[in-house]
Amino acid sequence: MNTRKAKRVSMLSYFPKIFKSPPKRGFSIILYPMADTIGREEGLKVVTAPKFRKIPKGKVRKHVIDLIVQNEHGVLARIVTLISGKGYNIESLSVGETHEKGLSRMTIVVEGDERVIEQVVKQLRRLINTIKVRDLTDLPHIERELLLIKVNLGSQRAKDEVYRLTQIFGGKIVDVSPHSYTVELSGDGQTITSFIELVKPFGIKEMIRTGKIALKRDFPDAEEGN
Repeated sequence: MNTRKAKRVSMLSYFPKIFKSPPKRGFSIILYPMADTIGREEGLKVVTAPKFRKIPKGKVRKHVIDLIVQNEHGVLARIVTLISGKGYNIESLSVGETHEKGLSRMTIVVEGDERVIEQVVKQLRRLINTIKVRDLTDLPHIERELLLIKVNLGSQRAKDEVYRLTQIFGGKIVDVSPHSYTVELSGDGQTITSFIELVKPFGIKEMIRTGKIALKRDFPDAEEGN
């Protein structure tokens, strides 16, 4: 049974504002306490709809997902479609052949809600061409990226400084021209970003940065992913 009390209110003075002509005397309308404006001038109680309870969301962060898949046509497209279908953008994706014939390893970096990422991992495992899937985010693992960057050399000081930074970061100069150095550098994401920021004042002509590649560390007490 509806417990809300209906209010029977004479609308004779109201209807000139609502209809072109007022209704016959004695006409009445039943108002339930849902409106937020009708009856304000007549002193009627205004009731607002109850607010929905907010459901807490999971923590959003970057996840590093490691996959071993069969090296067949269409596998990459199915994996990308599955992840993008959840509304998440792939930040980086690296794929290459493994030492086993017919198998490729993929490293995907995606930012999203932990609960949804967990569901994505489970669905990836159900794909026919997927051999193994692991979320390496909370497991001990090694990450690397590769950077090729061409830096302007406007002066002898710029040449010396870029060379010095390359040595400090463990990179190497792979190409030299009268006006630029092309530097190759590998490392984790923070190392790559730091080097880019330090050489940026000299002027960057061109740059390409690969996505992350990752492998789990072999610790006896490390939790093994499925």
